Amino acid sequence: MRYLMRQKVFSLGDNYVIKDESGRDAFVVEGRVFSLGNHLAFNDMAGNKLASIDQELPWGLTYDIRKGDQLWAVVHKKLFTFFNCQFTVNVGGQDDVLAEGNFTDHEYVLTRAGTPIAQVSKQWFTFGDTYGVEVDQQDDDVLILASTVVIDLCCHPDKK
Repeated sequence: MRYLMRQKVFSLGDNYVIKDESGRDAFVVEGRVFSLGNHLAFNDMAGNKLASIDQELPWGLTYDIRKGDQLWAVVHKKLFTFFNCQFTVNVGGQDDVLAEGNFTDHEYVLTRAGTPIAQVSKQWFTFGDTYGVEVDQQDDDVLILASTVVIDLCCHPDKK
């Protein structure tokens, strides 16, 4: 499945709209305005909360993704990598996902056990961060899209 994830430019918090491959709104991600660290709700278009994304420390590069009250995954940016950017998505009970990006933080490949499961591409010269995300049919779209939100928050922090 292919998605287009666009950050809303004129909003107080970190907010995203995610469209499916036919151009219909599929998900919305809404950030809290006044909080220490990033805290976002990942909702479907009916307003049902599918996941939450919470920064562990206000200055850190580790985020928890929760389904309801349960910890679903921990996304952590590796600090010391050369010529690329790496994130691990630790999913309890499953093989971890590794997200590796290029030097400009515009192209990412997400793999599980060495097998590609998703590709993320940040568009150049757009007003607001915009990503194309292609998710393998066997993987969880919400987990991959929430991880993409974390990558954006870490690599392209807002100056709001």
